[in-house]
Amino acid sequence: MTRTVIVTGSARGIGEATARLFAIKGWQVAATARDPSAIGAWAQAPNVAAMQMDVTDSESIRKAVEETKRRFGTVDVLVNNAGTGLAGPVEGVTKEEFTSLFDLNLLGPVAVTQAVLPVMRQQASGVIVNVSSAVGRVGLPFLAPYCASKYALEGLSEAMAFELAPFGVRVKLIEPGGVKTGFEHRWTESPPYAKAASAARDRYSAGSRKAAGPEAVAEAIFRAATDDKPRLRYTANGAGWILALNRLLPQAAWRILVT
Repeated sequence: MTRTVIVTGSARGIGEATARLFAIKGWQVAATARDPSAIGAWAQAPNVAAMQMDVTDSESIRKAVEETKRRFGTVDVLVNNAGTGLAGPVEGVTKEEFTSLFDLNLLGPVAVTQAVLPVMRQQASGVIVNVSSAVGRVGLPFLAPYCASKYALEGLSEAMAFELAPFGVRVKLIEPGGVKTGFEHRWTESPPYAKAASAARDRYSAGSRKAAGPEAVAEAIFRAATDDKPRLRYTANGAGWILALNRLLPQAAWRILVT
């Protein structure tokens, strides 16, 4: 039986690579984006539907989920990928900037998950895949806002996995390392931190240019979505090494490595 996946943030990067991979694998794909016209010609395939969805807009979410059910009959997998980046000294981040970040990176996945769960509970099966990051497990300098949003997504996912297991719904976390995509953090500024923040920004930018593309992350997402084991976390793009070093190195050595 053909299965159906909803992928948020399908216009570029990890979301696009993921939606395309599921489509190639023969799945029915609801490829969603704030602006569906930005989704490429690949979405014209008969098993793909490009849809408008703003994960911060409950009515937009409701319409996309209803359209997915109308078009494909059900929802078997949800990939919560849409997100944004915010970096810089915490002292320079406004409350409004933090709120906007969490609205998209945390409350967005919550809202879309809430919209699909009645379908999954009724069919007693389903998978929620939340795209986190290695920095959802490890804090790095001047990435505090983004780290905080991903740490929150990790805690949400881990707790939710216990809640949903009795209904046959599995929860998965994807933790990529650096990914070479069009995704960029918006940087805030605070003069006392300018020199150190600029050095960190240059270091992260250089790392991003050398990073692997989103295809391996898409493969990890597909692997997680089709894994019937209760495993929660899946790493990609070097995140396993980052997490292992953080776990094994003395704190002083880790501090030298990341600063």
